[in-house]
Amino acid sequence: MKFPISNFDTVKNEGTSSVSPQERRKFLKLGLAVAGVYAGGKILSLTSSIGTAHASGGGAVKKYPYNPHYSMIIRQSLCIDCEKCVESCNKTNAVPSDGYRTRILTKRYTGTLAKMVEFIPVLCNHCNDAPCVRACPTRATYKDSVTGIVRMESRKCIGCKTCMLACPYDARYFSTVRRAVDKCDFCWEERLSHGETQTGCSSACPTGARTFGNMTDPDNIVYKLVHQIEEKVWVLRPADDTKPNIFYMKGNIRSVENILKEQKFKL
Repeated sequence: MKFPISNFDTVKNEGTSSVSPQERRKFLKLGLAVAGVYAGGKILSLTSSIGTAHASGGGAVKKYPYNPHYSMIIRQSLCIDCEKCVESCNKTNAVPSDGYRTRILTKRYTGTLAKMVEFIPVLCNHCNDAPCVRACPTRATYKDSVTGIVRMESRKCIGCKTCMLACPYDARYFSTVRRAVDKCDFCWEERLSHGETQTGCSSACPTGARTFGNMTDPDNIVYKLVHQIEEKVWVLRPADDTKPNIFYMKGNIRSVENILKEQKFKL
């Protein structure tokens, strides 16, 4: 299913939460979508270049709080919209046909010489300061204290969808199969906890557009790509100050090849 950036839905607040009244008004003002419809203005209206200073959303940090600190960097120019990542994610995590854990958004615009198309993979940002965790009234949504992965405990979910309203990235959906909210967990349940080192989407990507790794390890490819100085790196919606762990760069092929040639990465 394609999610063009022109789609924008709003919903009424459902359920209760522990977030402050100020945060609730902010969430509702954003006009979040909760039925799997991409709220384009919400996700892409605010981006920020972070250059060589890893920000997890804005300012540089001295130490990463988790070990391993799982992160992903997405090199947009390498995404060819083949959707092998989506297919692998759905198969690995038994995602129902009306749900999603990751998507590829399509951005179309007219340049000086021709019409341009840009593909933008999106998923849960596994924020260090996750508003969904604060919003959940039953603590069904929580931040893993070791890996930093934002996870769901389905049996505690009451289906109030407050976490969906709180998420600035529209990364959650209500699963009619689980009868609970579901989302990306970096394939923790199905792959990482069983000794795998890659998520389903990153392992399936034929171009390397999605690169998964450990930000705690300076020798890891994700750390190297985020901190390299040849291309700018940015995050989505930095103004929300969620300190996301999904990073983006254009991924100029020549630039990336130079980095890979000069550095020895541990995958």
